[in-house]
Amino acid sequence: MNEHDELETAVPETAVTPQTQPPKTPTATLSEKTLLLVIAILVIGIDQYTKYLVESNLALFDVYAPIPSLEHIFRIFHIFNTGATFGLFSGGGDIFRYLAIVVSLGIIYYNFILPANHRMLRLALGLQMGGALGNMIDRFRIGHVTDFIDIGPWYIFNLADLAVVSGAVILGIMVWQESRELKAQQRATAEAKNGLETAVPPQTDPSHE
Repeated sequence: MNEHDELETAVPETAVTPQTQPPKTPTATLSEKTLLLVIAILVIGIDQYTKYLVESNLALFDVYAPIPSLEHIFRIFHIFNTGATFGLFSGGGDIFRYLAIVVSLGIIYYNFILPANHRMLRLALGLQMGGALGNMIDRFRIGHVTDFIDIGPWYIFNLADLAVVSGAVILGIMVWQESRELKAQQRATAEAKNGLETAVPPQTDPSHE
């Protein structure tokens, strides 16, 4: 074997480029993970306190108008609900009682595996979990959910219902924003590809000359 052959056999061994590792997803800090639980506890506390005030001061089916001139728009109407949010699926209280537990456990697990920098998502999930557990407490405590916020031609609801809907709205906005960003990236990639194709002239086949 001559010197030229030795060089040829040595090059492939040293020319292998190391593979780049994909960037690691940042792990959420303890404060980020705690955010969801804090939101849920606040929702449960405020929801249960307002229901306590209504149950203690208004008999069932009694009405209180904080602003009499606006009673047709807003009033406190003490009623009960055996269904889901906004009185939907009336009579399914037992199902929703345990469904709230299952959903909350799933949210807690997802919160601890969710990467960092997802505070809005944790806020939305915290609102939904707090609302679900707030109504679940009612079902175990008195066998039904206390509703009292009456704003005219709408379902009578409570603050737990409002938290669930607010969380769903935040999630919807986040999905819409991500969809817009994805479409913008796809459009930019397509435009860059088209620009590259027009900038490079087609190669002529020498065999046709």
